[in-house]
Amino acid sequence: MPQHPHTHAARPAFRGARRRLAGVTAAVAAAVALTTLTGPGAQAADNPYERGPAPTESSIEALRGPYSVADTTVSSLAVTGFGGGTVYYPTSTSDGTFGAVVISPGFSAYQSSVAWLGPRLASQGFVVFTIDTNTTVDQPGSRGRQLLAALDYLTERSSVRGRIDSSRLGVMGHSMGGGGSLEAAKSRPSLQAAIPLTPWNLDKSWPEVSTPTLIVGADGDSIAPVSSHSEPFYSSLPSRTDRAYLELNNASHFSPNTSNTTIAKYSISWLKRFIDNDTRYEQFLCPLPRPSLTIEEYRGNCPHGS
Repeated sequence: MPQHPHTHAARPAFRGARRRLAGVTAAVAAAVALTTLTGPGAQAADNPYERGPAPTESSIEALRGPYSVADTTVSSLAVTGFGGGTVYYPTSTSDGTFGAVVISPGFSAYQSSVAWLGPRLASQGFVVFTIDTNTTVDQPGSRGRQLLAALDYLTERSSVRGRIDSSRLGVMGHSMGGGGSLEAAKSRPSLQAAIPLTPWNLDKSWPEVSTPTLIVGADGDSIAPVSSHSEPFYSSLPSRTDRAYLELNNASHFSPNTSNTTIAKYSISWLKRFIDNDTRYEQFLCPLPRPSLTIEEYRGNCPHGS
């Protein structure tokens, strides 16, 4: 039987169509894969530092987060460079290591004045070290050095060092301890976050700080008035630095010394975003919070790279 004249010509055309179909199929598969990767379940794979469930307004305002917490006392006799303290840490090891934060009290105060922050922050997935200073009258420069000495102890010699990712560290402090946290961030740019609480420092200008910094002031502060402390500190931070200024409404210099939901909420969000690189917490920082019953004012930039 004679061959159909178009049989041989049809085969290359068919093969070309088949190749085009394969290309379309591959493109669809790639699009599906991309959607899967960027879907709700992909964040943990994209960010190995993410800890805990997706946050909500109520979860970051809660007295405790998702992690059970234990604590251990560190004697001043067992350390050098600072006055000992208390380490609060998540008891679970199934999620891997955690970022760590050291917190300094203020002038004339002891770690007890900032102790409420220990379990509150640790239960959200951090190792937290509230410290005593060498003497209660140590100035901000000394407190900054002590914060760094405490971080080094925590990551190198403490009993919980195996639970900590030493590349993800932050500092906090109240009053002169807040001034000290600025000193620490200036001295060690590798720090991932700094949160000065109603900070006091004779140095008003911090253009050297590149660490993401949240400064918390209080509208009724008569010891470190925001006009001569928190506000100039914030304004002097480079605009390229991730920075924010939260001024508490109807608050005093000592508001950070007792359980405070506004301080906790934004501290957790800041530490999560910058120590854990967890963009799930950006919703609480950007758009910038509006004035409210507890917030007099909030200034800042949305996190860079978001």
